Amino acid sequence: MKWLCVILTKKVGCHLWALSTMIPKKVKTFPYPYIIEHRMLSGYKSKNNIKDSYRRLKLQEGCSLDDVRSSFRNLAKQYHPDSGSITADSATFMQIEAAYRAVLSDVAKKMKSSESENEEETKFKSKAPQHRQYLSLEGVGFGTPSQRERQYMQFRVDRAAEQVMEYQKQKLESQYAMNTMIAKDIRQSKKVKITQAIDRLVEDLIQESMAKGDFDNLSGKGKPLQKFSYCPHIDPMTHNLNRILIDNGYQPEWILMQKEIRETIEELRKNIVASRNKLGEPMTPCRQKQWSQICEQLIDDIKKLNKRINDFNLIVPILNRQMVHFNANKEIARAQKAYEILVEKTKTTDVDTKENEQEKVKMFRLKSGFLKWINLMLK
Repeated sequence: MKWLCVILTKKVGCHLWALSTMIPKKVKTFPYPYIIEHRMLSGYKSKNNIKDSYRRLKLQEGCSLDDVRSSFRNLAKQYHPDSGSITADSATFMQIEAAYRAVLSDVAKKMKSSESENEEETKFKSKAPQHRQYLSLEGVGFGTPSQRERQYMQFRVDRAAEQVMEYQKQKLESQYAMNTMIAKDIRQSKKVKITQAIDRLVEDLIQESMAKGDFDNLSGKGKPLQKFSYCPHIDPMTHNLNRILIDNGYQPEWILMQKEIRETIEELRKNIVASRNKLGEPMTPCRQKQWSQICEQLIDDIKKLNKRINDFNLIVPILNRQMVHFNANKEIARAQKAYEILVEKTKTTDVDTKENEQEKVKMFRLKSGFLKWINLMLK
């Protein structure tokens, strides 16, 4: 029995020596190297312990390191013996600390495994041709295909949002430009209307004063105007320019336009009367067609002339100098009436010429008869 005890003690001593060599250096610093807490010697951790640790920290698998640290910090505030809270408990805190260490090591292992997978994938990609890495997803993103797909979807969402914002921006800019143009046109039209209203009001006041006789007793009435009388309200430069213009036969634009309108309407009236006179009477179907074409041409010319009259009325400075539009139908009727008057005149002239010829024949006969009678008497 003694030799059996010696052999067993030797074997136990060898096993303890072997275990002491496997303990890390930091653990050997304890005063009793062979008595170590269970949580320090537990090299193997089952899956159930990891799940309990996650549940104790109120976390789920796949969380980040920041989530683990924040959860442990919140629980330490509740259960740490020195926290001073109502739920402080040293045993519970030790369990939480053990769970924290287990979860922390598990998360670190998972991160290392994912990094090793990424390194393997990058090694595999580096061996492949470079142009084949970005054939899909428009070359957007980096990492695994699933990560690149998520990044590409986010890129598409951002691009669509940018396009929508750009479209709305362009729409608002165009609308703002259109509104500014409309406002500018409205201001310009109001300015023109106010100016014309003031000019017409002044002209009406002048005409009213003239009708009342306020200008009858003016000094210099009935005397000729001085050609270059100096006006104190006009600067010398304007006075000299006006004098130069008058000397060179300058006329205002509205006077020239008025003259042009009157000459145009007179020419149109003469031409249509002459055309009607050429067609004559009675009107055959062919001549009737020609007359309708002449009337249509006159209507077009009258429309152009009326537009010219509108331009004239905008620039004429005196209200009673404005002109009214010409009516094409009235002008055609006027031409027809002028033609009828011309025909009557020609008829009367023809009758008069016939009567004169008859009278001349009668006088000639009388003279010839009288001469014959005298000759007979003389014989």
